[in-house]
Amino acid sequence: MCAQPSPEKSSPEESSADPPGAVQPSVGRTVLDDRDISRALTRIAHEILERNRGGRDLVLLGIPSRGVPLAQRIAAKIAAVEGFEVPVGSLDVTMYRDDLRLKPARTLLPTEIPDEGVDGKTVVLVDDVLFSGRTIRSALDALNDIGRPTAVRLAVLVDRGHRELPIRADFVGKNLPTSLVERVSVTLEETDGIDAVTIEGAAVNAATGDSDGTPG
Repeated sequence: MCAQPSPEKSSPEESSADPPGAVQPSVGRTVLDDRDISRALTRIAHEILERNRGGRDLVLLGIPSRGVPLAQRIAAKIAAVEGFEVPVGSLDVTMYRDDLRLKPARTLLPTEIPDEGVDGKTVVLVDDVLFSGRTIRSALDALNDIGRPTAVRLAVLVDRGHRELPIRADFVGKNLPTSLVERVSVTLEETDGIDAVTIEGAAVNAATGDSDGTPG
């Protein structure tokens, strides 16, 4: 009796092949770890105090989502030096973005302004990455609808360049030169379970070879 030929088995490469049109993940390299981030935020806190000549009349507003925990951490470091708490809030910029008509509807995030308000205060906007500058322009428009600060400063964990608007950060954790096809990813313990800043090449569409990265 002749043995029946066994059905062919696909090789591991065949069985794990990406479907047409799949985006190939890229491997990132870590440029800041948890200790680097902590040191950067400590330096920013001291620079804010030096620029403001103390912590009086300061308000920190984080831009959701990761700008908020960064603002809270900076405020805690300022409190450790000054001996009193600096008001912290959040400022959602969703409805002030200039690309609303170009992209799908976005989820509104919290705007929480401290009870003291922002009138007559020095407001420090806090964000994770400064890129094109358009998010910060939106934040300035949103802030204008809330009150009239004495001054507005900008603190960012990472400045990656490629500005499209004349906006500059006052306090920077790390200047990170990048190309437009690279991506900078910030993860924080509060939102992602780990503190890290990584840089990646743009994800590439497996079928077309096109990058799916767009400036933020």
